[in-house]
Parts: sequence; C-alpha cells; structure tokens
Amino acid sequence: MRISLACALALSPLTVPALALAQTGHAQMDHASHGHAGHDMTGMAQPAPEDDGQSHAGHGSNDATTMPDDHHGHGGRAGHHTMASDTGSDTSAMAMPDSAPVPHAPPPAAAFSGPAHAADQIYSPEAMGEARHMVTHEMGGMRTTFVQLDRLELQPTKGADGLAFEAGIRTGGDIDRIWIKTEGEGEIGSGINEAEVSALWSHAIGAWFDLQGGVRQRLREGPDRTELAVGVQGLAPYMFELDAAAYLSTHGELTAGVSAEVDQRLTQRLILQPRVEVQLSAQDISELEMGSGLTSLEAGLRLRYEFAREFAPYIGVEWQKKFGATARYARAAGEDPDRIVAVLGIRAWF
Repeated sequence: MRISLACALALSPLTVPALALAQTGHAQMDHASHGHAGHDMTGMAQPAPEDDGQSHAGHGSNDATTMPDDHHGHGGRAGHHTMASDTGSDTSAMAMPDSAPVPHAPPPAAAFSGPAHAADQIYSPEAMGEARHMVTHEMGGMRTTFVQLDRLELQPTKGADGLAFEAGIRTGGDIDRIWIKTEGEGEIGSGINEAEVSALWSHAIGAWFDLQGGVRQRLREGPDRTELAVGVQGLAPYMFELDAAAYLSTHGELTAGVSAEVDQRLTQRLILQPRVEVQLSAQDISELEMGSGLTSLEAGLRLRYEFAREFAPYIGVEWQKKFGATARYARAAGEDPDRIVAVLGIRAWF
C-alpha cells in the first residue's frame, strides 16, 4: 500500500495535465458533435477540409454576425431557428390565425342512423328492457315510505301537565307523493283536547319545494271543521324547513298556518333546533274560540341527542302566546294566553 500511494503521488504531476488534456479534447469533441451530429446535415453542402477551422469557429460562436454567409443554413442562431421551424419543433414560429372561428356544426346524420338501443343487438330485448327499468327505478323512480314522529312531548305546568304531538307519513316517488299529517294537544289525564288530520297530495315544483293540496279535518271539543288545504313545504335558504298552508273551511272561514325550524348540529349527535309556528285567521270564529289576525305564536328551542339517527330524546323550552280575541277566549276558559313552558319529549322516524 505504501508503494501504491507513493507511486500515485509520484505520477500525480503527470496525471493532472493528462486529465486537463482529456477535458480539452472532450470539449473539442462535443463542439464538433454539436456542429454535425446536432443537425441534420443530409443534403447540405459540407465545408471543405481547408475551411474546417473557420467553419467550426463560426459554428461554435453564439454571435450570428460572425458566421460566414455560406453557413447561414446551419451555423448561427438564425440557422437554428430556421431549421427548427422546418422540422416543426418550434411552434412559436408557425403561422397560426389569431382569431380563427371555432367550427360549429350539428352531429353528422350517421350518428342517428343506428338502433335506439344498440345493446339489444347483443343481448335479448327482454333482458335489456328489465335492466333499463331497474336503472330508471333506482335512479329516481323508486317509491318510498317515510314515517316521522316529529314531536311527542310533555309540557309540565303548575296545573295539569300538557301533552303535544306532531307526526306525518309520506309515501310516493320523488315528484308526486301522498302526505298524511296530524298534530294535536291535550292534558295528561283528560286526553286530547284538539287535533287535526290532513291528507295532502304533494307535487315537486322545484328542487327544494313541494306544492301540496288536500283536505284537513279539525277534531276538537265542540264543533269540528272540514277544510280545503293548499300550501308549500320544503327547504328554504340556510336549510330552514318551512311548512305553510292556507285553509278554507266548509263554513267559508279562511285561516293559515306557518311553521319553520332548523337543525343546528353542535356535534354529530347533539342538535339544537329553534322552531317557530304562527297561526292566522281572516275573521273572528267564535265557535273555534279564535279571533281575527294573528291568533297564536309558539317559539321554542329544543336540544336533542341522537342515540341513533332514528331515535332522539330532547328537552327544551317554548313560549306560547295568544293574541287579541283569541287570548280573551283563552282567559275565559281559564287558560294562560302568555306562558313559557318546559318541554320533554322524543323524536323518531323510520
């Protein structure tokens, strides 16, 4: 090892110049290859050997002005640009129209000359008909049934505890469906005091709202009412669930009701739901203990926990207010027309 290291140190003065010469030669070789291999010289006049020094000196220079005229086709930058344009590699030099119109034309007639269902040419028409029916059914034609118990709640008070419920059944497709709605209230121990049942045909009038029409039957202590119902139901902006309807009774009485609620998801299972409902009447209806104008308002805040998506108990608070002549009817019946009650209930669907 000592001999080898000594020999290497001894030969190093000779090795460095040799490497320098090799580098110089390599540079000259690259320069020569750049001049001849980098261009397609086929068909081009080759310079005579005696002119080689002059030609390569000009070829290696980036200054095209130093290039001889007879090397214009391959020596300088101008020559490079011209050759690239000829071979198509430099698209910037290609002549392109700046504002060429985009051609527009109808599909060719041959595009519509085939059969309506080309797959029938391969598979049996019966099998393809069943497949197309299945796709239509699963992609929008499916009929579903949905049952929801939106509220079943206890309202503890100083006297008899109150009871309230609201539920609905929906069946049909995406466009047309049947709704059965019911809601009511009463007292624990005395049963339901007032309830209503609506049977409605619902038709989608957009992506978010349905137009509904049908009949509503009021059931209460005293005279009942059968009413024609027309309204809308759907999702308003900011995901408010809106349900509004007007009712015309067989006695010519016109009333209306609007309710709105929104789910504020605090966590994946804890939901805060503000809810408001107002009732209106176009006239005083003494048989129903209802005055004209804004008759009642309910504004509540419920917090529910979804043990499962289909089942969620909740607690909350609600302000119940009656106005005008309706409030006077309530006082005459021994009720408080303006009160705040706690609520405790469940919400379920399947």
